[in-house]
Parts: sequence; structure tokens; C-alpha cells
Amino acid sequence: KENSVKAMGRAFAGSGVATGDASVVVNNPATMTSFEGTTFQADVTIIDVNAKFSGSGYAGVGLGPLSAPLTGGDGGDVGEPTPVPAMSLIHKFNNGLTVGAMVSAPFGLKTEYDEGWRGRYSSTKSEVKTVDLTLSAAYEIVPDRFSVGVGLIYERAEATLENAIDYGTLLVGAGVPGARPQSADGAVSVKGDDNGFGYILGVNWRPVDSLSIGLSHRSEIDHELRGTANFDVPASFAGAQPGFAALAANPLAPLTPAQRAQLSVLGNGFRDTGATAPLTTPSITSLSIAWQVNDKLALMGDYAQTDWHSVKAVDIDFDNPFQPNSSEEFDWSDTRFWSIGAEYKLSDTFTLRGGYAYDETPTTFRTRTTRLPDEDRRWYSLGLGWNVSQALEVNLAYTRIEPDTPKIGVQDSTRHVLFGEYSSDVNLFGLSAQYRF
Repeated sequence: KENSVKAMGRAFAGSGVATGDASVVVNNPATMTSFEGTTFQADVTIIDVNAKFSGSGYAGVGLGPLSAPLTGGDGGDVGEPTPVPAMSLIHKFNNGLTVGAMVSAPFGLKTEYDEGWRGRYSSTKSEVKTVDLTLSAAYEIVPDRFSVGVGLIYERAEATLENAIDYGTLLVGAGVPGARPQSADGAVSVKGDDNGFGYILGVNWRPVDSLSIGLSHRSEIDHELRGTANFDVPASFAGAQPGFAALAANPLAPLTPAQRAQLSVLGNGFRDTGATAPLTTPSITSLSIAWQVNDKLALMGDYAQTDWHSVKAVDIDFDNPFQPNSSEEFDWSDTRFWSIGAEYKLSDTFTLRGGYAYDETPTTFRTRTTRLPDEDRRWYSLGLGWNVSQALEVNLAYTRIEPDTPKIGVQDSTRHVLFGEYSSDVNLFGLSAQYRF
């Protein structure tokens, strides 16, 4: 949501109908008709995520005496300050038509753990980001009362997923004498990118001068990420691979079909290869309301539903036919976000803002992973607007996000179990400038 510092000061209440905020290019293009002339706006929000894991786990579950506690540390602070920029431009013609353009980053996450942490077989680094170029147009059907808008989205998506691989457990499964879980760690890094297209639709209705109601819908965008998978293989496993491959290819070897298939993977898999993975960013439907109580005070509200059911799993298809495809279940649920906020004009120069929001998580305990240890969260926001001149406006905002305590219990493909919880919080710091000419 961090595409407008002005809106962030109200916890994004009224984000689709608030006049004077050029982020409506993507939040509700119909509201662009409330502008005059040409407006340029630049925003940057620093997202500072703090999250630390506490818990434990077991390696080689089901291997009898080979089972042992997971080794390693707690992973440290998995977040770091990340700037999220946005830029928007709106121009209104004299015939009721308004056009706009905006560059924004609507979806993204990044978690990165310290090297050697105990949950390394689940994840070490996860980074997904999208960058949108949106071109929008709006038209006043009833001047100052009812307008409609539409936008075309061009989206660039990039993803990196990394985790450690316990080759020791793989060698145990192959019957290699002396092999033990966690005795030979390697890693895999999968990277991919893609471009896709989507759209935004919006309406803005002002039944009376003091009340604005807006409804907008952003579509899903389908991606087919294409990239590479790079494997870091320890020497002890790499030395055994030729023997596995030769045994699997020997038609005289006394092997069951399952054993032959397993040895084929061990002997010919875990090599650098191309990879593809589908990704669908969710649709979002938002309702915004703004009520101008008097010349100084405005009250606002927002309700949005994000259709996260489009994110069922991350299925990675490797080009190497001997490398089994990877599937990480997400099975996310649709979420609701609601907020209330207010603006108060202290003077012709300064405006004070504040807001509160409640934001649901798409994850549940069953599907929550170390890549995104998320939970329901509460937003507390403050903002200040400064009219430097008739043409220039500067805005500051701060938001404190406090999530519930995320708990996880995960098991990976090499029979490791990790369980625990996270302590976390998020701080948002925003600065924007708007120039009208």
C-alpha cells in the first residue's frame, strides 16, 4: 500500500477519493478529475521490518538413532530497511478528460537469515518485488459529481528464493555408510523474472459537496517467471554422484524401480539448470469514503479485499529432467483491510493527519513458512502536510505496525521439522513532494 505518504499519514483511509493526492492514478483513476492543470508527485517510504525467530527443531525425523536437534543459530533480524519509491503525473484537459501515469511497487517481500541458522533448510533468503507502470484516464460524466476511470498496468516481477540443502540426509537415504543428517550442507538459489499486463477500473461519486465515495478494482496479473537454478554441492556428495548415476543406468543392478529413480536423481540432479515458475499477483477491490465535516476537519475510511487465493503454491519446473520439480504450498486466503482516518487544517500552511488500520494476513499456521512469517497487524499512523507555496506541497508520515505473534511449524522434503515463533514490528517513514503547474 505504500504508494502515497499523504495517505499513509491517515493509515490509507480515503486513499481512493482524497483530493490532492496524485496516487489516485493507481488507487482510483476516476478521482483524477478532481485535479486542475498538471500535477507531479514523488513519494518514498522506508519500510523497516524487524523480526526475530525463537524455537528449535529436529533433523532426520524418522531415521531412528540418526535423528538429532537442528544445529545453528536463531537467524538474527530477518528484515532490513528498504526504500519503496513512487512517482505520479496527472494532467487535466478542458474537455472533462484527465490522464495520468504512475510508477509504483505494489507487491514485494524480503527476508534474509544469518548464515547457518537452524531453519536454513526451509529458507535462507526470499525476495520478490514487482514494479508497475500504470497509464490511466478518467472522464467526468456529470461535472463535479460523477466520474469514471480506467488504467492499464505493465508489471515487471522478479523473484529470488534460496535455501540450504542437507545432502547428508540424501546420502543417508541412498545408503552411503557413515552419512548423517546435517553433515554435508549445500544450497540452491532460484532466480526468475517476467513481465505482465493488468488493468484498473474506478468510479467516483459525489452525491453532495461534502461527501465522496469511490470504488475501484485492480485485476490479477499472471506471470511465468523464467530464470535459473544454481546448486552449491559439497565435495562429499559431488564425489559420490558418478557412482549413483552409473548404478542407476546399469540394467543388471538389482534395484527396484523406486530405488533406480532415486539414484537417477542423486546421480544426475542438483546441477545448474534453467527453471520456470508461475506467479499471479492478486486482484484488489477497494471502497473509499471521505466526508468534509467543515472547513478544517475531514473524516475518511477505507475497506479493501485482496484476493490472495491466486497464490496457491510456488511450483518450480526445472529444465533438468532428472531434477524433481519443487512445490512449496502457500494456499493463501483472501484478506480484508479497513482503516479510519482524519485530516485537520491547523492553518493555511499546515495539515495534521492521523489514522488506524487493521490488516489481515493471508497465511495460517498450516501454511505459514519461514519465508513470510506473517500475522494480522494493526497500523497507527501520523502525518503532517506543509504547503510551502501555492504550487509546492511537502508531506511527512510515520506508521507503526504491530503484528500478532506468528507461530510456525514446518517440515521440509528432507525430513527436518522446525517449530517456534517470531517477535516482530514494522516502522514506516515517508517523505513526499508535490508540484502543481
